[in-house]
Amino acid sequence: METAERSLRFMVEKWLLMVPSVSVRVTRGSGARSNQRRYVCVEALQSAGTFAFYLFRQRDGTWDVFAPDAERPAMSVF
Repeated sequence: METAERSLRFMVEKWLLMVPSVSVRVTRGSGARSNQRRYVCVEALQSAGTFAFYLFRQRDGTWDVFAPDAERPAMSVF
């Protein structure tokens, strides 16, 4: 899948496609330190109420609703 199809803007629009008359804003985000996962919290305001969802930055630079797998120690034999 192309990176443009998994950009932050594309993923927000994808998840809010069926929500009419919605106002969207990013309410939280994480830093970019090497030991932190990058994420944003997207809040959608509509007449029925407010809801929020999180998007996580993957190792390949795309965004998804699933957090990337944690890096675990590995050992290789040559």
